[in-house]
Amino acid sequence: MTSKRFSKGSQRLHYFCLVLALGSFVWGYNIGVLASILVHPGFKSTLGSPTAHRSGLITAIYYLGAWISYVFLAHPAADRLGRRRAASCGMAVMCAGQALQAGAFGRHALAMVVAGRVVAGMGTAVVSSCVPLYQSEVAPPKDRGRYVVMNHIGFVAGLASGFWFGYAMTFWDSDFGLSQAWRFSLSASFVPAFFFLVALPFMHESPRWLVEHGHPDIALTTLAFYREGSSTPEDIAAELSAIERSVAVFRISGLTWPALFTDLSLRARMWRAALLQFLAHMCGATAMKYYLPALFEALGFGHRASLLAGGIESTLKTGCTVVEMLIIDRAGRRGTLIAGAGIMAFSLMINGVLPQIYPNNVNRVADFVCVVFIFVFALGFSLGFGPSAWVYGSEIFPTAVRARGLSFAASCGALGSVIVAQVWPVGIQALGSKVYFIFMAINLAAVPIIYFLYPETKGRPLEDMDKLFGGGGSGGDGEASQHLLADREELDQLLR
Repeated sequence: MTSKRFSKGSQRLHYFCLVLALGSFVWGYNIGVLASILVHPGFKSTLGSPTAHRSGLITAIYYLGAWISYVFLAHPAADRLGRRRAASCGMAVMCAGQALQAGAFGRHALAMVVAGRVVAGMGTAVVSSCVPLYQSEVAPPKDRGRYVVMNHIGFVAGLASGFWFGYAMTFWDSDFGLSQAWRFSLSASFVPAFFFLVALPFMHESPRWLVEHGHPDIALTTLAFYREGSSTPEDIAAELSAIERSVAVFRISGLTWPALFTDLSLRARMWRAALLQFLAHMCGATAMKYYLPALFEALGFGHRASLLAGGIESTLKTGCTVVEMLIIDRAGRRGTLIAGAGIMAFSLMINGVLPQIYPNNVNRVADFVCVVFIFVFALGFSLGFGPSAWVYGSEIFPTAVRARGLSFAASCGALGSVIVAQVWPVGIQALGSKVYFIFMAINLAAVPIIYFLYPETKGRPLEDMDKLFGGGGSGGDGEASQHLLADREELDQLLR
């Protein structure tokens, strides 16, 4: 077992999944660094001291761009160009958006920032869907969760780096630094983006995409490349045969992507993946990512100390996600999601109650307890919704509609982020810490929803997911299962 874990194929999988995680690193960095940019004096001066509503617009408009891309662009790019080339295009678009923001000036500054956020969001949607798709499609079933979680490790590492870079910029306190440092903070994301773009051409395309597009020989080579030392040639041939069979069965069934909304079994997968993404953003994590320094300042910390605390929180989140990577294939998707939601609900309750009991920072112990439970909240998110929503959504759909299914699901997450990014700053102004109770209730509601409505997917081959959702037992609705089982029998006869 140990030799298989460290085989050549496994080492290659780890290496390339980490390279892919650079794409998520750029995504996370751009989110993390915005928290410091929104409170940077040079940024405020350039945009004319934006109000809470305008700050909410700048934050939320990013997810409007992401939503548009998830619905209309991400899945066609992934299906037509392949996972690698689509991710490259998405990263290029993301960089163009960042450049537009970094160059904002004069009376058009706000328009440039808003337009740049929309463009960057569109590129992010392509990268954030293609990366877990690829990781899911090249990973062996028993370790699939671990490889896909690397995507989220890249994201939270980027988030932490954004906070730390923003914190470092506070020490650039010359007149030029106070005026222009925020532009350097935005531009720093071009460095990991460059390495991501350089590395992608050296990777193999997803074997499932290759089979779907009529290249089984190349797919076999790719599987052999990623399974060397951990699987026998017979096992590799059997895996390819299962992929070919699954693609052929879906093709002769006559189902196409609208079946995600019309076929009962595929719709059962679609709403679960979409709801999971929506909950992952409505749980309060979006607000924590963007407004963390402001939250710490509300607890009585100075600007620089707030950025430092944000960097520490995001760094701890990275470590927690590494723990999630090690346990998700043992504890399962449902177990980690339920535990994470429970931890977040309790943490939000503490942050809602204590400022009501001790208002206006009259009790420093209460303030520090709130800070600790913001860190605990990060633990819950990193063990649950953060990585697991992407793992679950990337593995339950058939190959032919996997990109579309994940993209449509992620669009619901983008809608959740738009809502939270708009509601949070206004809610804090109007309700104070009571706004935490809204998100606490969402996390509490998520626990029974996940327990009763989400079948466990750990350890299952991607080609076997219809057994979970196709009726006859654990949560499917039946119609697609009947189609696919009949078509599989027909295909077996043809193969004989």
